[in-house]
Amino acid sequence: MNCLCCHEEIIIEMDWANFLFPPKPSLICDICKRQMTLLGGNRCLRCSRVTEAKICDDCLRWETYYGGHDVLEFNYSVYTYSTFMQVIIAKWKYRGDYELGTIFEDSYSTYFHKAFASIKDAVIIPIPLSMERLQERCFNQAEMLASFLTPKKMNILSRTHGEKQSKKSRKERIYSENPFILQQKLNNPIILVDDIYTTGTTLRHAAKLLKDAGCPEVYSYTLIRG
Repeated sequence: MNCLCCHEEIIIEMDWANFLFPPKPSLICDICKRQMTLLGGNRCLRCSRVTEAKICDDCLRWETYYGGHDVLEFNYSVYTYSTFMQVIIAKWKYRGDYELGTIFEDSYSTYFHKAFASIKDAVIIPIPLSMERLQERCFNQAEMLASFLTPKKMNILSRTHGEKQSKKSRKERIYSENPFILQQKLNNPIILVDDIYTTGTTLRHAAKLLKDAGCPEVYSYTLIRG
């Protein structure tokens, strides 16, 4: 089998253990795997930014913006946004390499259970794309990530079309209008799923809508902390 990232052949060293108990086929080679850097060290308890502070300055500003209590309980991210990850995300998300996303399944599932084990009766909601963006990309990366997780999933948000977030400045993202429409009210805790947490604006737009409609708690789980 060839690595889904670099396309080099994956060579498995055979020993008696591998012969008797064949390992699960690896989707990526060891060289590429080592370049997928997990978030480590101290991080902001609210947004997963690597920092010595318990709550980073950005999250304190969000708290003030929302009148003393952030609409997002916390975000948990798995990987850092390294140069290698930027290349992988571009191939997966923007160039339509759907299969490449499967390399994240094991880690995304494992860290979900570590981060959200105490959240009971939660419903997972993937952040939607607009219809125009979905037609352009052919799949929603957030829905693919959500499919790796076991809790109940619902698509109750829709999204109006607008300029790509990646094309906006930080200030433009933070002060952008809420692009989401809620199609159904829920009284369960919600875990929003998306690929990248950058400023947190997109996730908080969705969280605000859900909280205003009666959701008691809204969390987010993202693959990467930008």
